[in-house]
Amino acid sequence: MSSRAVRRWLPNQHGAWAMLVVPFLAGMLLGDPTPWHALLLLAWLLGYLAVFHVQQWLRLRHNSRNPRAAARHTRPVRLFTTALVPCGVALVVHAPWLLLAAVCAAPFLAVNCWYAWRNRERALVNGLVAVVPACGMLPVALLLGGGAIADAWRPALACLLYFAGTVLYVKTMIRERGSTAYRWASGGYHAVALGVAAAVLGPWLAGFFAVCLGRALAVPALGRVRVGVVGAGEAVLSVLLLTALLLSFG
Repeated sequence: MSSRAVRRWLPNQHGAWAMLVVPFLAGMLLGDPTPWHALLLLAWLLGYLAVFHVQQWLRLRHNSRNPRAAARHTRPVRLFTTALVPCGVALVVHAPWLLLAAVCAAPFLAVNCWYAWRNRERALVNGLVAVVPACGMLPVALLLGGGAIADAWRPALACLLYFAGTVLYVKTMIRERGSTAYRWASGGYHAVALGVAAAVLGPWLAGFFAVCLGRALAVPALGRVRVGVVGAGEAVLSVLLLTALLLSFG
């Protein structure tokens, strides 16, 4: 498959992959990994790909004057949905409560679809809303491995705090670069996140959020930083988050 074809089929939202995978891995590893986790991960990624193309179809259908622009997303939607259905059926038969988890995620996906239809996918609220179901995969994966919901809320909160902060931080580095308001908002948010971590998440995660606060304050002061460098930094922090979660709650 050519690189152009890959770009048409796979989302260009590179930061989303860490948000999809890290909470899932944390939940799986904090519980007892089973073969069902592999199927759940496959279904989760297929669902993401299908929803992404649905959102692009909505965006282009409503905003593009080219009727073919939206049509090129119908084939990926059909393919990813067709692959998703047997995975989803098998998972629900094995663990019927997964259907309730999907229902809980639906309102957040609906909001994301609305923002796509309005061609406002980069809006701050849209990014923050997308974080919620992604971090919700941590308790889902933990419960699938035999864990208890009481053990899920603190690691899920840590993921939510980090990835919501990433939405703010990345905006200060790219789309809102030079905005004093966004820099203050990002710095203030990360200071609060550090306080929450120190109060309820333990020393490993407090140290992690101290690093996040440092990068939120220091890196925007450097001026223009390449997008690839920003992305690489967030990838490293995602690995550190997973490590801190396992050290704190494993």
